[in-house]
Amino acid sequence: MFNPSRDQARRFFIDSWRKYRQRELLTQMEHLAVDIVLAHPEYHALLGDEERALAHDYAPESGELNPFLHLSLHLAVEEQLAIDQPPGLRPAFDLLLGRKAERHDALHAVLECLGETVWRAQREGTPPDGEAYLECVRRHAK
Repeated sequence: MFNPSRDQARRFFIDSWRKYRQRELLTQMEHLAVDIVLAHPEYHALLGDEERALAHDYAPESGELNPFLHLSLHLAVEEQLAIDQPPGLRPAFDLLLGRKAERHDALHAVLECLGETVWRAQREGTPPDGEAYLECVRRHAK
């Protein structure tokens, strides 16, 4: 899943959720996706309706939060934390975790930083700035 299409990314979450509900064998990545989905009950019905989930367009001007972007950012952050990439992310997250009542709240702060970092890189046509990303996470931990 290095560069999945919109539908491939959506199908990954839809299929992982379906397999979980049907008690099918899950890969390690699917387990992680399901754990993220379980933390977001507001998306369960959507993920259970494949046709609607694949068809709906979450245009920025609509003002709707794109649940697949949100879930994908969660997945990216979990992978980054697991390997401490960019270097220093894990200790910065641990500091943030000490300031938040819930792990999920701390993750959402990191998601905001990652989203901002990716948005800035796309706008400027540059690679994501890992140091700016870390600094954003550290600011949330203060």
